[in-house]
Amino acid sequence: GCNIENSSYSLTICAERTALFKAVSEGHRHFRAIAIATDCETIIPPCGACRQVLVDLAGNIDIILCASNGQPTILKLNDLLPLPFTSLMLTHPK
Repeated sequence: GCNIENSSYSLTICAERTALFKAVSEGHRHFRAIAIATDCETIIPPCGACRQVLVDLAGNIDIILCASNGQPTILKLNDLLPLPFTSLMLTHPK
């Protein structure tokens, strides 16, 4: 995916969500990892909106972060989003 930006930052869509939405729209439902690369000197983790979409649609997958040095950092999504709000919380137990 790629970032789709416009002058209203709140209406942009990040590369992580673009990639995940495209995969889901083509029928993919099971994911192991997502890689997020940047040409910056430090790793760039997914934003809060992307973290929520990732946990909802992909679960506790590996997040592979890579900066310009090419050295990957691999974390679980739950490391970046502890105590996630998930669809299980939308139903009330009887």
